[in-house]
Amino acid sequence: MVRRSTVDRSPQPTVYSAGSDAETGDLAQGGGASRRYAAPGWRGAGGRWLVWTFRIVVWVVLLIIGYRGVMAIVLNETPPSHPQAASSASAPAFPVGLASAYAMQFGQVYLNASPATAAQRASQLAQFLPPGSSSQLGWDGSGSLTLQSEQVAGVAVHDAHHAVVTLLARVNGGLMQLGVPVYVSAGGVAISAEPAWLPAPKPAAPPSPPQANTDTATQATLTSQLPAFFAAYADGNQVTLGRFLEPGTSMTGLGGAVKYSSLPSVTVPPGGSVRHVVATVVWHIPGQPAGAGKPPAAGLEMTYALTIVRQHGTWYVRSIAPSVQAGGQP
Repeated sequence: MVRRSTVDRSPQPTVYSAGSDAETGDLAQGGGASRRYAAPGWRGAGGRWLVWTFRIVVWVVLLIIGYRGVMAIVLNETPPSHPQAASSASAPAFPVGLASAYAMQFGQVYLNASPATAAQRASQLAQFLPPGSSSQLGWDGSGSLTLQSEQVAGVAVHDAHHAVVTLLARVNGGLMQLGVPVYVSAGGVAISAEPAWLPAPKPAAPPSPPQANTDTATQATLTSQLPAFFAAYADGNQVTLGRFLEPGTSMTGLGGAVKYSSLPSVTVPPGGSVRHVVATVVWHIPGQPAGAGKPPAAGLEMTYALTIVRQHGTWYVRSIAPSVQAGGQP
């Protein structure tokens, strides 16, 4: 009798059993491969959401660009030209101040001429002129010119290098204007051509002011009060001057440069507690000390605009300034 071997009855390792069960279970449910593909399918759905979000953003940007383009056409808007702005900003401006000062220095030489100083004049003019210019710049060497005063009346700029500076001058006792062509380049300056003699400004006739009523009562009060004020204003004494000023007002005064002489007129328009009056005063201008055989001090009439304020029945001065109206006009 043959015995059956007991080798096959020995317990099987659990690893084989677990592997077999797992393998069997996977196949029963569709296999391990089907499970491994499930996760990528879920990730693909998330990628589609990102794609759609990107598409929406792109469409919104395109709609905004299209809307702004349509509105620019409707409103006729043009984009700014930045290159032109940059080029114009970098272009140097004509140096008006330098040209004005240069023309005044030139005028000092050009408007003074005498046969006795012709050589000196030619030497000084050469500092202002380009090479090859006439040594006397048009002067024939006869007669004389004497400059009493000059000021810059205006500058007409033609471009970044050329301008005409107009000088208002008094020559040989008469008023005139001189047009001086000035050329500037790379920091250098020159008189580019002969100057032009121009007429003096013609006199203007200001319109006559309309007739206005005068407050005769206040005029009489101020006629007796203002001489003391102007005497204190001429002297500049702050204690005396302060008695005539509105509280809180300060005024320097003339510090003894002139002396009060008389008050020819005061014009007071009707109104309330604040008035704007015109006063004409005569100053004595001190020269050399008065004495026997010496001329008296010069008298000079001037007109002032005063703002006066009435407080507690008394008129005080708030301000004093030059008047744009003639004396006797309110």
